[in-house]
Amino acid sequence: MSEQIQDLGQGFRTIRGSFKIAGMVDVGTQCSLVEMSNGEFVFLDSYTLPDEIRDEVYELTENGRKVSAIINVHPFHTIHCEWMHRAFPQAKLYGTARHHRKWPDLPWQDETCEGTSFPGLFRQDFEFSQPAGCRLVCEDENVHFSSILVYHPASRTIHVDDTLSYLDAAFPLSLLPMTGRLDFHPTLGKALEQRAGAADDFREWAYDIGVRWADARQIAAAHNSVVELEPESFPDRIGEALGRVKKTLDEHREKYG
Repeated sequence: MSEQIQDLGQGFRTIRGSFKIAGMVDVGTQCSLVEMSNGEFVFLDSYTLPDEIRDEVYELTENGRKVSAIINVHPFHTIHCEWMHRAFPQAKLYGTARHHRKWPDLPWQDETCEGTSFPGLFRQDFEFSQPAGCRLVCEDENVHFSSILVYHPASRTIHVDDTLSYLDAAFPLSLLPMTGRLDFHPTLGKALEQRAGAADDFREWAYDIGVRWADARQIAAAHNSVVELEPESFPDRIGEALGRVKKTLDEHREKYG
């Protein structure tokens, strides 16, 4: 999977990266570079930029000086955090509590991405949302469902890791039945909190982002895709994705209420 930077308009650039499973199957990864309304830049997620892309980023950001923050929104996307901090040392570094635990020597800001005060720090440019009814970090570290979703209203772009996924024809496993459709990550059943009402809380959360972000026109998704949306189609795409996890939600209700 080729590494590249794509301009999605209105200051939002997505960087499509490489991530190989077992050193062979490249499922891709991502980060995004967003120009804020104040002229500064913010990274969403971390990635070790190849020289050509790094040079392009430096040209946009006055050799990195205009990068004011790096926001790591998926607790299990951690391997590039140290490189990103070294490349942009002046940028404030934000992450989840798990990022703090994995890289305790990095100069993390006190506010974690899942904290209640965090969204207010960037309210001029971003909206954040965490799946309700789900654990952000599960004991089973193979469960990567939950992340902090980010909406950039200026470009009508949603940046999301794993929670929502889309496999396009370029994906190495493109013959899978979910290719070409927007889906919730298959580990939803394991991520739901083991309590009554968790399935309903998740469903209501999904409906809520569908309504609040109804004008979204593109989704920068991990691991390999940028999804183009027809006008006002995001609520329907979320509804269809919910329909495909109905059995998972029903089984959770039967067990926990």
